[in-house]
Amino acid sequence: MIAFDWIKWISNPFILMFITVITGLCLGRLLKIGTSGALFTGLAIGWGVVKLANHKISIGGASVNFYENMLKIRVVDKKFFLLFLILFVCSVGLLAADKIAIILKTYGAKFLVLGAVIVFTGAATTYAFAYFSKDSNPYEITGVYTGALTSSPGLAAAIETAHEHAEGEVDGFKNTSDIKKAKILKEIDSTGKLTIKNTTALTPEQKETYISKSEAAVGVGHAIGYPVGVMIVIFAMNFIPKIFGLDLNEEQLVFKKEMEEAEKKSSAKKIKPVTFDLLAFIFTCAIGYTVGMVKIYLGPLGYFSLGSTGGVLVTSIIFGHFGKLCYMNFRMDKKILGIIRDMALTFFLGIVGLRYGFAAIDSILGTGLYLCIISLAVGVFSMLVGFILGKYVFKINWIMLSGAICGGMTSTPGLGVAVDAIGSDDPAAGYAATYPFALFGMVLFTIILHKLPM
Repeated sequence: MIAFDWIKWISNPFILMFITVITGLCLGRLLKIGTSGALFTGLAIGWGVVKLANHKISIGGASVNFYENMLKIRVVDKKFFLLFLILFVCSVGLLAADKIAIILKTYGAKFLVLGAVIVFTGAATTYAFAYFSKDSNPYEITGVYTGALTSSPGLAAAIETAHEHAEGEVDGFKNTSDIKKAKILKEIDSTGKLTIKNTTALTPEQKETYISKSEAAVGVGHAIGYPVGVMIVIFAMNFIPKIFGLDLNEEQLVFKKEMEEAEKKSSAKKIKPVTFDLLAFIFTCAIGYTVGMVKIYLGPLGYFSLGSTGGVLVTSIIFGHFGKLCYMNFRMDKKILGIIRDMALTFFLGIVGLRYGFAAIDSILGTGLYLCIISLAVGVFSMLVGFILGKYVFKINWIMLSGAICGGMTSTPGLGVAVDAIGSDDPAAGYAATYPFALFGMVLFTIILHKLPM
């Protein structure tokens, strides 16, 4: 006798990832959106699986613990998310490394300004919505900002500063306005039993509840904003050239000419690439992840770190630039690195869809629609301002600018889409040059948002 549990099979994270990637690649070929198809199939499958899990939990039975654990880890464990993200970023960094020095010399401080302006535009848009939406939760809106720009380090900073801000609010409860008191009490107990008349002071338990709910609200906003931000970048990288009438062949020629002129002035030593150096690749991931864990104290702004993405990206760029270390060769065959990049990106996008699918689709159909609108506005305005500044003020060709805009939005999925849409790895250098500045600005503006009156 053969026993097979179809429900557990279709709910297994490995099966879910494989099905998402397979259907996503098919959709990508059909709609000509490449690996981005995995995000959309992931969103749909993630929504369906969570609905199934909620249904199974409601009817009870022996499998309740299985589905509760699934919901707890958001369908697919975050460790898979990070693993494929690290593999993708490492391959991208190594691919772009041989040109990074030339690109920095060619474009100079333009990438620094571009990164700062993009994240500032997103922060300003977020603040405008928060300021004029008195009934909205400011913590959710802050989470939307980090989600719309797909920034995990920004999310970490938002949660940390949300804790401090919420703590200050409950500690100063007695001296705050009646309107603010009513908002705090409503967050603590949504039933309305707590009022400004029957609650003149907060208990330690009520304070802790408010702080916890504030941190959770940041996570909710991020979960809603993240897939919206990814979709904005996907559509932008594919359609901005068509909307603004850019000739990709001409942009490629401009980029090639700039690089050839810069290479003539460069005295960098040529390093012969190897087919693939597994030791060098894994070493880069390990050192990069470690670098990302280092926190730098910035006084009143708290701690700043590159995170796993930033750490691996910077490390792979540095190692790839120098080329060799002991027995390790960091200059590898671009086709093999390209295969690793595409595979990792496809799984990464699929996992994003699976983890955030329910929150995204449910919010569009329910009360989170307003947060989706904010995410859309933050993403679109940030990208448009970045494009106009980069293309028409700084005169940067689209090949570099596409990567720089994604870097300015700290959007790793966007980089994959830009590479896919243009058909080369060249945008990765623009991304790498802009990303560190944008990441710092992202953390800075996230902290400032909590300190402004909303």
